Amino acid sequence: MRNAPFGTNGPEIGVIGLGCMGMTWAYDVQNRDDENSVRVIRQALDLGVELIDTADMYGPYTNEEVVGAALAGPHRERAFLATKVGIVPGGGGQQERNGRPEHVRRSIDESLRRLGTDHVDLYQLHRVDPEVPIEETWGAFAELVAAGKVRHIGLSEVTVEEIKRAQSVHPVASVQNELSLWTRDALAEVLPYTEEQGIALLPFSPLGRGFLTGSISSFDELPADDFRRRLPRFQQDALKANLALVGKVREVAERIGVTPAQVALAWVLAQGRYVFPIPGTRTPRYLVDNVGAAGVVLSAADLAELDALPAPTGGRY
Repeated sequence: MRNAPFGTNGPEIGVIGLGCMGMTWAYDVQNRDDENSVRVIRQALDLGVELIDTADMYGPYTNEEVVGAALAGPHRERAFLATKVGIVPGGGGQQERNGRPEHVRRSIDESLRRLGTDHVDLYQLHRVDPEVPIEETWGAFAELVAAGKVRHIGLSEVTVEEIKRAQSVHPVASVQNELSLWTRDALAEVLPYTEEQGIALLPFSPLGRGFLTGSISSFDELPADDFRRRLPRFQQDALKANLALVGKVREVAERIGVTPAQVALAWVLAQGRYVFPIPGTRTPRYLVDNVGAAGVVLSAADLAELDALPAPTGGRY
């Protein structure tokens, strides 16, 4: 695994992380296998993956328990452990945002208990609460750093203006926004700003929720309880149109002798110095494939060809 500095003020860690959400939530939950997930997380550590990303909302709460079991004992010191707070279960299966300082203070203790540790390396605000000034929420995060419960603090799904407002209270170590070959919004403003400020960027869904691997060719292939069934880009007509985009990724992969997933991840890595994609998987061979992307070098011609890919059909949500 190739390492890089986690922003200007962070440690050097492996450039490919592991997103753990799908181990207990959103993707094919009926086939959840916690013992397998524990093995995959530990395999990731053996492969040089250090950034392990979870959140209290995933499950909810069960994801942190699985990650905690995987990192028990000597495994914890090998991980750069990240979790999130700020989304809570609402009525009717909906989600709500909670950025109140008292919620942040209470939630970190609950997360630490589930994770079986006395601190997390990165604590992230999962979403900004529109009812609470971000300065107030971020002030509570800063208190957790001072208390030793958190080493670094980060934001998720934010604008440059929100990053600046948080920075006025305490340094922002990282920003976790979606970024992939079919979701490039972050390239316009957020990524240039994080690069300039020495802030790490953690692209989630860097494989387009699995679509860019070329493993999904039909809406009917998605498990019945898979949340992608509700997303516009995965509806049958949109999905058929988006297969052309995957075809181009496959062409590049075949030309240079790697997999489509590795091309998609290598493109994300090429976008900046402090970029740490966190593809999720609970399958050992996919994990090995993802980690291998750290060694893939795309030529200027390859990057230009990928940059020229058209926007996907359908919105993110």
